[in-house]
Amino acid sequence: MIIGVPKEIKNHEYRVGMIPASVREVLSHGHQVFVETNAGAGIGFSDDDYIAVGASILPTAADVFTQADMIVKVKEPQAVERAMLREGQILFTYLHLAPDFPQTEELIKSKAVCIAYETVTDNMGRLPLLAPMSEVAGRMSIQAGALVLEKSRGGSGLLLGGVPGVAPAKVVILGGGVVGANAARMAIGLRADVTILDRNIDVLRHLDQEFQGRANVVFSTEDAIEHHVLNADLVIGAVLIPGAAAPKLVTEQHIKAMKPGSAVVDVAIDQGGCFATSHPTTHADPTFIVDDVVHYCVANMPGAVARTSTFALNNATLPYIIKLANLGYQRALSQDPGFLKGLNVIYGKVTCQQVAENFNLDYVDPARALTMIS
Repeated sequence: MIIGVPKEIKNHEYRVGMIPASVREVLSHGHQVFVETNAGAGIGFSDDDYIAVGASILPTAADVFTQADMIVKVKEPQAVERAMLREGQILFTYLHLAPDFPQTEELIKSKAVCIAYETVTDNMGRLPLLAPMSEVAGRMSIQAGALVLEKSRGGSGLLLGGVPGVAPAKVVILGGGVVGANAARMAIGLRADVTILDRNIDVLRHLDQEFQGRANVVFSTEDAIEHHVLNADLVIGAVLIPGAAAPKLVTEQHIKAMKPGSAVVDVAIDQGGCFATSHPTTHADPTFIVDDVVHYCVANMPGAVARTSTFALNNATLPYIIKLANLGYQRALSQDPGFLKGLNVIYGKVTCQQVAENFNLDYVDPARALTMIS
């Protein structure tokens, strides 16, 4: 199989779908890899690094898309990239379709085979290709929150951990999954006053055991959300429903009632965000203010620490890339029910139920879709 790795073009996105070590591994299985020139430059890999392991360098993304049977990316294809997809071509990347109808519509029209990292599951129902970026984003959310609480950034001028004689900031984390747990670890390490809300009792028990009283764990209800959000200095939105749009847990009324100079970091913004006042921002212009509350809603947070993020992502995606290349998508997906859950769109059919429901589109079971193609 010919695998193509284009350079990412989203604002301030420096990650790359495959590092040279991943390319070398794939080549050892007898496949070819074409990499767009300077695709890895943002994280310190030159074209020569790719050539040294056996990759071929192509001058433009159009060349990569034309030559490749499978495109491996990091972020969802931008409009110019979607226009280059062709029927039957495999696209393997983060998609986050639920809040993005234009992308969904164009992927349907392309008739490409679109597999989303974020909806692939393992045999325990976990999200192995989303987890590494969730770990990064969770940890980064506290860095970002600490920064935007500074007075010069529009915040109230609080230091997260306080100092002796001065109380620490109150950090509220909505969601105790991978993002939330990693955010809590960072916030606790900075000696903030941390509260985590989740609706899963087992998750709360696990977090309570891990943190040993260094964080408050609270069952999430509308009343609890309102109480803790209104008293918070920093709120981290870390909720996730795989494949679906994030629920709006924090309303416009909540934002209006929050303390002036408080801040929210919406890690769920890739799935539409969990604050009613959120909209996607970029690393170039990461924040905006609504009702005196600073909002940080960067849709590709891990891109700011691109080298760490790329290595972590490649560690997770490489076995799946090899499986797709060795077996072809039909066998690879049909043999692995968790991998099959990553199939979102195929030959114009929507195979992710949450996406279909969100946009009132016809849904086709992915297993059935594979049989229809074959």
